[in-house]
Amino acid sequence: MAVDKRSKRLGVLATFSLVLIGLLGARLWFLQGVSSADYQRKVVAARLRTVYLPPERGRIFDTDGRILADNRKILTVTVDWATVRQLSTRTKLFERLAGPLGTTFDELMRRYNPCYPDPPDCTDKGQLYDTLLPLPLKEDVSEETVEFLLERAEDYPGVDVTVQYKRVYPYAPLAAHVIGFMGAISAKRLDTYINQGYKRNERVGQFGVELSMERELHGRWGKRVYEVDAAGTIVRELEDQRIEPVAGFDVQLTIDLDIQLYAEEALETELRNRRDLPEDIYNSDSAPHNPRDRLTNFTSRVYGLDLKGGGRLEFPEWVQHKAPAGSVVVMNYETGEIIAMASFPTFDNRWMEAGITGAKYAELFPTKEEDGVTPISSDESILVNRAVQGNYNLGSSIKPFVAWSALHSGIIDSKTVYLDEGEYHVRTIEDKTPEKCQHNGGVQRCIFKNATNKRSLKPSRYGPLSVADALAVSSDTFFYNIGEEMWMASEDTKDQENLLKTNLERFGFGHKTGVQLPFEWGGRVPDDAVKAELVDLGVLGKGEVPRLVVGDELQVAIGQGLMAATPLQLANAYSTIANGGFLHEPSVIKNIYAPLTPDLAPGMADLAAGTIVKSFEQGVVVDKLEMPADTYNPIIEGLTRVIRGPGTTYDFYHETTGERLFANYPVAIAGKTGTVQGTGKYPWNDSSVFGAFGLPASAEDTTSPVPYTVVAFLEKSGYGSKAAAPVVKCIFLALTADPDLPSSATNVRLHPVRISDPLDVTSTVVAPEVTLPSARCLGGSAGGRD
Repeated sequence: MAVDKRSKRLGVLATFSLVLIGLLGARLWFLQGVSSADYQRKVVAARLRTVYLPPERGRIFDTDGRILADNRKILTVTVDWATVRQLSTRTKLFERLAGPLGTTFDELMRRYNPCYPDPPDCTDKGQLYDTLLPLPLKEDVSEETVEFLLERAEDYPGVDVTVQYKRVYPYAPLAAHVIGFMGAISAKRLDTYINQGYKRNERVGQFGVELSMERELHGRWGKRVYEVDAAGTIVRELEDQRIEPVAGFDVQLTIDLDIQLYAEEALETELRNRRDLPEDIYNSDSAPHNPRDRLTNFTSRVYGLDLKGGGRLEFPEWVQHKAPAGSVVVMNYETGEIIAMASFPTFDNRWMEAGITGAKYAELFPTKEEDGVTPISSDESILVNRAVQGNYNLGSSIKPFVAWSALHSGIIDSKTVYLDEGEYHVRTIEDKTPEKCQHNGGVQRCIFKNATNKRSLKPSRYGPLSVADALAVSSDTFFYNIGEEMWMASEDTKDQENLLKTNLERFGFGHKTGVQLPFEWGGRVPDDAVKAELVDLGVLGKGEVPRLVVGDELQVAIGQGLMAATPLQLANAYSTIANGGFLHEPSVIKNIYAPLTPDLAPGMADLAAGTIVKSFEQGVVVDKLEMPADTYNPIIEGLTRVIRGPGTTYDFYHETTGERLFANYPVAIAGKTGTVQGTGKYPWNDSSVFGAFGLPASAEDTTSPVPYTVVAFLEKSGYGSKAAAPVVKCIFLALTADPDLPSSATNVRLHPVRISDPLDVTSTVVAPEVTLPSARCLGGSAGGRD
């Protein structure tokens, strides 16, 4: 029996062994037959190392070829990720590297793991660097540092040095809001960029043309594939897998740096002037005066604030303008090309490439007040291009477009005469009882008035006015009448189309212009839906109904109330009048060049040796507005009289808003002033706007020697004729300046454009102060108010 049991056990064991051998054989067959190719690829891949090669970013030039954004080769110390996977190895290596690299151990650890020194389960900070590329430990190191590390390679295993590119801005801070700057890819946009072939640790455009033309500027990555041995030493390169990096396209802007510099100087100089005006009521341009209120027997000031808890806050007798910010747009009205675009406050875009700490960045570009909680006011925002992002009422600078709207719609014609008696009584409000009318304590405004005349201390009375007269002296009641007439005509249409809105939109108001700059605001031309949205958002006063009323339309007709636009939209609209009705799509891009345009001299590209792959010089016409002579001529006459005079005579002579400032002015231009009523109706909160364009030098000429439109908007700086108009006046003189003639009141001198001095990283100033070579051109009597 015992023998039989042993035999059975041996049989079972033999059977089991045969099964195991069969399974093993099948597995070997599968590995060597079916999966051999797959495993062979894994073995080969383990012997290969791929090195990715960054492309050189395309450069940015001004219209003459000055290099506004360039690249500088830098040395970057890196380490292979595999070398520092183990915490102990990483700790020892980073402790040794911190000193030679001039950084800290903690900073090196954060490069490896952004969560350091947070708990191990930290997941709210994404990886900063691409794990397919060596981990960068320090950028822009010196050759001495590189030599030190390479000589001691055995002490720094896995450490290498690569060549990278760093963005430089040779003429910074000039045109910083247009050129823009670069930064790390945000977590929100990371997947989008990765899908487009970017690497995680790349820097990309964040603002200006650097952002809007990112795709053209970026280029394409290249790579080298090497075979390595078991120790990781390179054996050979697989040349059939080599892909060369492709540099990005070069971008030529329409910006003329000479005019850009002058525009920035004029804007900043005038803003500075507006903050320090004489406190003298006999001066034609004094600081805002707060007189005594005669209704209180001269015991209080006219401008004060009644406090909710009782009592009154008295503002002082003199309040200087804050004049915190502004913008200028210079545009070729024949092509839509933007020659200059200034925004203040400005910044030096080299700060974004300076490797400063987060604390230093917050000091330079604050978003909170000193309490660390309260957001800074919009007045103080730096990283905002006010020319395309500004949300502004336009004041009386809108009147030429309202005039065209009325003429085009048949509301008035070139022979219409309106009697301006200083006040406008709304006709469509039937119930004008004290309970209803605002001026008697009611809820709606029944009477609208012209600005107070300094001579009579009453609303200005201009008498019988044509369209040209009304534009010349900037009569509000004339345009209030147009606003109500268009309101009534809209009510009579089949679908109650808002005629004023429809016509204003023909000039591009209420829509983005399409300029190649990011974050452009589309503006606002109100209708029922727009007002309802504003009411829902709570931005309008208590008691406002969620639909347009006649008073809203009257306010739009003089550029106040719910209507708002950007300075670029206003410049484009004035250009449309200047060129006879062609609404262009503005452009800051002139040409796109093939990569690697050669240099002509330091800071200057050789455009003649470059290759244009796409041109924007032809321009894009968005709309053609009807400009028959009986519509066009009265508008041009009125805008020309703003500059040259004459005004109108009724009770006495009323000068135009610009004739004193532009007395004996040598450049033929037409334009319109505007004053935007500020918060609380306090005069020191009023903003200043002026738009103008070049005219033919004589009746025999058909083209202007200065085919440009210039618009200036100065926030909280006073009347249009006293702040914005002087800036525009100076810029037209710069556009016609003759460098061969001596500087004079009619021939201004321009500062030469030079490559900037090195950035002082210890400075606490975001951009150095600039000033005009001579402020004489800003002068003039500036007697007009609007």
